[in-house]
Order: sequence, then structure tokens, then C-alpha cells
Amino acid sequence: QVQLVESGGGLVQAGGSLRLSCAASGTIFRINVMGWYRQALGKERESVASIVSGGGIIAYADSVKGRFTISRDNAKNTVYLQMNSLKPEDTAVYYCYARGSSRTYWGQGTQVNVSS
Repeated sequence: QVQLVESGGGLVQAGGSLRLSCAASGTIFRINVMGWYRQALGKERESVASIVSGGGIIAYADSVKGRFTISRDNAKNTVYLQMNSLKPEDTAVYYCYARGSSRTYWGQGTQVNVSS
């Protein structure tokens, strides 16, 4: 089992920044990919960014490229999402995930609100 605890959400004005954190515990050696999804009210969940353990392969949604940066601290078993130049359309619940060989684990979600 893997447990994920997220933090760092909140309210920010457009153009501002937030950093989300996701700390993993449990059988983390089975985790291959960690990342973030988000879900805005009334919309489907969408992938925001992901990072592969070890190789450091990173992927971003087109809507956040150049503004968001995902990083991973293996010593702390934590993945971060630095969000800059935030826009009102970034408002959503952000979910951390950790994908292993047989299943995907999810955090509880953290709310990000960007005011115009």
C-alpha cells in the first residue's frame, strides 16, 4: 500500500504562484510514475504533469507548459508541482497520484482557486 498526502493548495490571484507537495509513504519502491491530475467543477479529470522515477522523464499538459514545473525529491519521497503565472482556468481540485505495476494510488486532493 502507498499513502499520499497533499498540501499547498489555496487561493491566489491571477498571475500568482503556488507550490503543491505530495508526500508518499508505504511500499513506495513499487512506484514507477508520480504526477498530478486536476478536476475543475463540471469537467473531467485531466492530467497535468507526471515524472518517472529514476529516469526523470517528465510530461506536461499543453495548457500548463512553461508555467508549471514538476519535480521529485527521492530522499523525501515527495513530488512537487510549482505553479507560476496562474490563471483563473487553473482553478480545480488537484490530485496527486502514484502509479505502480499493478495499481494507481491517489491523494485526497487539494483545492486551488485562482481569482481574476
